[in-house]
Amino acid sequence: MFTRRDFLKTAGVAAAGSTTLAGLSACATVGGTSRGHVVIVGGGYGGATTAKYLRMWSNGTVDVTLIERNPTFVSCPISNLVIGGLKQMEDITVSYDNLKSKWGVKLITDEVTAVDTAKRTVTTAKNGTVGYDRLVLSPGIDFIPNAVAGLDGNEERIPHAWKAGPQTVVLRKQLQDMADGGVFALHIPKVPYRCPPGPYERACVVANYLRQAKPKSKVLVLDANGEIQSKKALFTKAFESYKGMIEYVPNSELRGVDAASRTAELEFDKIKADVLNVIPPMRAGNIALKAGLPLINDRWVDVDWLTLEAKGVPGVHVLGDALFPAPTMPKSGHMANQHGKVAAAAILNLFEGLAPNPTPVVMNTCYSFVDSKNVIHVASVHQYDAEKKQPMPVQGAGGVSMAANELEGKAALAWAKNIWADMLA
Repeated sequence: MFTRRDFLKTAGVAAAGSTTLAGLSACATVGGTSRGHVVIVGGGYGGATTAKYLRMWSNGTVDVTLIERNPTFVSCPISNLVIGGLKQMEDITVSYDNLKSKWGVKLITDEVTAVDTAKRTVTTAKNGTVGYDRLVLSPGIDFIPNAVAGLDGNEERIPHAWKAGPQTVVLRKQLQDMADGGVFALHIPKVPYRCPPGPYERACVVANYLRQAKPKSKVLVLDANGEIQSKKALFTKAFESYKGMIEYVPNSELRGVDAASRTAELEFDKIKADVLNVIPPMRAGNIALKAGLPLINDRWVDVDWLTLEAKGVPGVHVLGDALFPAPTMPKSGHMANQHGKVAAAAILNLFEGLAPNPTPVVMNTCYSFVDSKNVIHVASVHQYDAEKKQPMPVQGAGGVSMAANELEGKAALAWAKNIWADMLA
């Protein structure tokens, strides 16, 4: 079992000192009396982690209700391997059963239709209204309607597959059905978007599949950004290994699409593809809008980084990809898992009337497959800076792979199994 002491040690929360530790220790002495009710909306990397750690670190004395629309957890990390034919959907799907049976989390499979932050209630489509003492929103991302002309309503023909699930299967099927000699065109939006290296990994694993099954085909990477956004040198080298198959085109801002002909309409060009995979511009998940949270740039939630509490909305904590990112902090599953633990520790302290940890540290590791076995990684550590009031990258910590290699391929799959167990086992 991963205890609160393990997290305090490995994630640097030990720097909170006696304040945090005393608060958490006090939780264990209360016995069976509930000290509060936390409702969590969203059972992804952030929400599921928060649910488990609130129950574990409080010795079950805090009631936790997790509301998630899907009956099982489906991981976005590793989902590119499903599109590339290296994994199946069942390989990235994990049950929520242990959260219920082992940790005592009340799970409601339902859609949240409204949040009243004044009355502290959450309303669902089928299960009525639930009250809370503190609310955790882990909504992930949603897409900006009409950001790309012609795309809204045509996602089945031009899937994004940027939320693992049915569209992952659709995109895999389109790739399988594509004739040898066809064009797979992938469009990447401007930053910030979920999982900075994800599109470039997708290009590689698609090319890996095509090289074996349809070698006359081509992968066209249309990037709205001016350059590769993560692991640039490593992905550049990976693209070169698919010489003649992958073509990378920066500064390719997308104006619109023609769904009928699968044509991407760029500023100065039109590209007709056999499979057109458009990743639309993103913003915080819809539930953040329903809750009335103020957004930066009309897209992202601003938080107090010591508690992950939304600024201006007391009692509502927000995690993961929905946040306006701190400097160099990626929108990733690993980072959402870290946010969940910081929020859980802070909420338990707040229930005790104690201050949150003043110096939380979070970390991120992101692996990317460049073919069926070889993988590259990037890692970073971020520590709260009291003067800047946000996490800042720790100089000298983290880094990137020297080169793609098979050992990191094994580490990548082990990372996935370990973090899924950390959240859900």
